[in-house]
Amino acid sequence: MNAQQREALITNHLDLVHYIVGRITISLPPSADRDDLVSAGIIGLIKAVDRFDPARGVKFETYASSVIRGEIMESLRARDWAPRSLRRRAREAAEIVGELEAQIGHPPTDAEVAQALQVDIDEYYELLGEVSGMAIASLEEIVKEQPYQEARYPNPAEPPDGFSDPLHNLEQNELRQSIAQVIEELPPREKQIIALYYQEELTLREIGKILGITESRVCQIHAQTITRLRGRLMKELS
Repeated sequence: MNAQQREALITNHLDLVHYIVGRITISLPPSADRDDLVSAGIIGLIKAVDRFDPARGVKFETYASSVIRGEIMESLRARDWAPRSLRRRAREAAEIVGELEAQIGHPPTDAEVAQALQVDIDEYYELLGEVSGMAIASLEEIVKEQPYQEARYPNPAEPPDGFSDPLHNLEQNELRQSIAQVIEELPPREKQIIALYYQEELTLREIGKILGITESRVCQIHAQTITRLRGRLMKELS
């Protein structure tokens, strides 16, 4: 690939960067600067262009999306935009939801979770609104399939000859199976939102129009779903 082809490939896929940033940051607070994340995404796109090997039979868009998303997530983690107090509250909520679900044998309702958290329903919805951005980022990391593990070896398209990590692969497979099982057991509306967002790749606004609810309510339900997911996984892993 010559310099002109390389530049054209980068230019032609800048929209992909903006699309991925838009999906990830739709509910992030103002402190998560969109321009910074776009810059991180462009760095990911450049890495993808320089490392892509068409001989492997993978579409460039598929490969680039994975690398771009990984670079954006690294940028979010490095900036640590969410206050520690919010992360602590989100973790505590997930633990309580996991324990509550184990006790009652089914996904708890909003009212049941609020009662377990010892807050009223409006306070619970306020908490969901605060953690909704964290929910977007976290599920993008643990649910969205990552065909290439950027951190495991320098070139995600070309792992070293003989590279093998059976324990890591087993853990990842078990995690995916646990996530899939939890999603399958979600209440219908929550399962539908997860499918529309992660499989159909609709925006939260588009999902709200389909379901006849506000975008903010979609954010709340999504955050609640991730809280359930984290709670179940934390319960199982403990």
